[in-house]
Amino acid sequence: MSRRKRERPLSQADVPESLTSRLRPPVLVALGSPAEVAHLVSHTPTDLRPTASQMDLFQTERLREVLGEQARQADVVTAADLWDVAAPDGTTGFQTVIFLPARGGERELKIDVVEQAYHALRPGGLFLVWSSYESDQFFAPHLKKVFGRVHTPPQDGNPTNVLWSVREGDRPRRRHEVTFQVKIGGGPSCRFVSRPGTFSYGKFDLGARALCEVMEVEPGDRVLDLGCGVGTNGVFASQKFGESGYVAFVDSNTRAVALSELNARANNVPHFETFATTNVEGPAEDSFDVVLANPPYFANSSVAHLFIRRAKSMLTPQGRFFMVTRQPGEVGEVLLETFDEAEAVTHRGYTILCA
Repeated sequence: MSRRKRERPLSQADVPESLTSRLRPPVLVALGSPAEVAHLVSHTPTDLRPTASQMDLFQTERLREVLGEQARQADVVTAADLWDVAAPDGTTGFQTVIFLPARGGERELKIDVVEQAYHALRPGGLFLVWSSYESDQFFAPHLKKVFGRVHTPPQDGNPTNVLWSVREGDRPRRRHEVTFQVKIGGGPSCRFVSRPGTFSYGKFDLGARALCEVMEVEPGDRVLDLGCGVGTNGVFASQKFGESGYVAFVDSNTRAVALSELNARANNVPHFETFATTNVEGPAEDSFDVVLANPPYFANSSVAHLFIRRAKSMLTPQGRFFMVTRQPGEVGEVLLETFDEAEAVTHRGYTILCA
């Protein structure tokens, strides 16, 4: 597949007239970076007031910041699935859905958005893709598969990075998901459902496995699973804390939180709650015996630092904190500044910091 990248990101490119001329309210903007969405909103008529949907609360907050004074020109929402986003006028479905796919983003998430956009549209509604590639060969076959037809503006020497399709007829909803099965030590095997856009889609993360094999959880413990993803760490902790224990699943990704609840129920976790939050708010402070954390490595340690600070607040006296990382030097310094003492365990090529 050949793609030629644009010299500038969409946030610095002219919004194509082939896109803006086709917008009909109500309009839904699916995902996209905060800068790209804000750029698009600033070039749409103010009376359209599009709904901008993000999957992660971090992105939602960032988008509101970037919009600034333009925030009144758009409704910003967070949802695990596009087809669950309500139109602002209270009616079912949108007349227009615009997808701003990330350059080099997750292939399966792009396919999932195309499928969900179909069901987020009203009959006769229009789905538009504004790609960051001058000549995008990825989306055309997927739009044709879901919508039946795909259109592009006349070339005439102009970039062909706008594609659109019309919803005609109906089709069953299709979930893009992968189920994987995992066993830790001598415990029972567990099955987990994962979906695009969540951490470690389709497989059990090796760092999470290392954490689960090192963590110390006792019967009756209250456990906090920070950055829970699809819930693997909390589910395996429940095998150790038994019928009298409890686990709180926390993540900023609303799809991950929904999956952690689904997987906790499917794997018979006796007592649990889920929380969608960017600042680890919701669970009671000073109430957990164990905090487990598997922060993302791409966030310049900022999320790891947040997890360390909030873990200290969440733990009871003598509570135990376990974090898996590939940045033990930088993260370890923050850990020692926050906790009185800590140790590092190397396992499966990862470092588990224990405090």
